[in-house]
Amino acid sequence: MAERLIADALSYRIADKTIIQDVSLTLSPGELVALIGPNGAGKSTLLRLLTGYLRPTSGRCALGGKSLEQWPTQTLSRHRAVMRQNTQLGFDWPVEAVIGMGRAPWSGSAKSATVHQVMSVTGCLPLAGRRYAALSGGEQQRVQLARALAQLWQNDAPRGWLFLDEPTSALDLFHQQHLLRLLKSLTAKGHLHVCVVLHDLNLAALWADRIILLHQGNIVSRGAPVEVLQANDLARWYGAEVQIGQHPSGATPQVFLAP
Repeated sequence: MAERLIADALSYRIADKTIIQDVSLTLSPGELVALIGPNGAGKSTLLRLLTGYLRPTSGRCALGGKSLEQWPTQTLSRHRAVMRQNTQLGFDWPVEAVIGMGRAPWSGSAKSATVHQVMSVTGCLPLAGRRYAALSGGEQQRVQLARALAQLWQNDAPRGWLFLDEPTSALDLFHQQHLLRLLKSLTAKGHLHVCVVLHDLNLAALWADRIILLHQGNIVSRGAPVEVLQANDLARWYGAEVQIGQHPSGATPQVFLAP
C-alpha cells in the first residue's frame, strides 16, 4: 500500500474566487482526521482535491510519491474510496447490489463473500433484500459507507484511504456512535486512513486523532482535539460564542454554545 498522501501548496480557484488557498498536509494510514470549519470554509472542496476528483489550480497532491493525476483510474480506486454527502442513484437496485458496486475495481469470484462481510461489519445485514430507493436517508448513508469500505476491502479488512463528507448528517445517535466507533477501530489496525468532514465538533473531539480547522479556504489550526478546540479560536473562526468543557469519560474537550 502507498505509504502517505501528501498535499503540497494546494490552491483552487473558480473564476476570480479562491476556494482553497495554499493548503499543505500529510495523511498517513492508521489515523482518523476530521476536517471542520464554518459553512463555506472549503471543506468539501478540499476533500475533492485530496481524492483527485478536482484538479488543483496550483500545487500537487501525491499518493505514494506519485501525483494523483498519474495514477491509472482503476488502480487509484483500489487505494482510495469516497463517500459523498449526497449520493443519488439513477436506478433502484437492491442493497447488496449497491454495496457490490464498490468491488468494481477488483476482479475475482469472492464478491458476494466480501459484500456479506462488509454488510456484517457496518450493520447493514438487516437491510438485505430491500430496495435502495425505499430506504431512509440514514439507511442510505449506511449503505454508502459499506459500498466505500467494500471498495478498499482486502484480506478481511479495508486498506487505503477513505474520504467521507458529513457521513453522520442523517444518522440517529446510535448509528453515529456505531459509525465512528467502527471507523476508529478500523484505523487502529494501521492499514486504513480516514479523512472525514464533520460539522459536529463534539463527535470530532471524541473520535479524531487530528483535527484540521478551515476558514475561507485556509488551514487556520491543526492538531489534537485539545489543541484545536479552544474557545477563543472557535469564536474567532465560527463567529459564535462557545464554552469548552470536558467529556465525563476523560479529558476530551466538548464544545457548548453560550446561552
